Amino acid sequence: MKIERINPEHLYVPPTYHHVVRTSGGTTLWIAGQVATNTAGDVVGVGDFEAQARQVFENLRIALEAGGATFDNVVKMTTLIVDFDRAVLPSLFAIRSDYVDEMSPATTLIGVQALARPEYMLEIEAIAVVD
Repeated sequence: MKIERINPEHLYVPPTYHHVVRTSGGTTLWIAGQVATNTAGDVVGVGDFEAQARQVFENLRIALEAGGATFDNVVKMTTLIVDFDRAVLPSLFAIRSDYVDEMSPATTLIGVQALARPEYMLEIEAIAVVD
């Protein structure tokens, strides 16, 4: 399995993701959108964006490990944030940096009106490629 992360010459080089990720070989994992729930299904950090973001990334870590992957194997992440406000980005990126390093995936961030439960503030899904 090979993962190549590319920022094309004529596109802005973003600090937190790559524009293009090319893979060959390997097995693809499709990780369902993870929200801020614990193993009992209770929402963690109701009203607290940072607490929810930490729980979401922990849930992603657990899901990736179950498929034999780590965040280094993630090639695409999509983040959905309810009532998006740019003021949450520093916190989101700081927490994300605890899990995702320079091997950053292609990334999309979308502001949405609502998620499956009114307590959810964000949801993140991921695609990973493993051997």
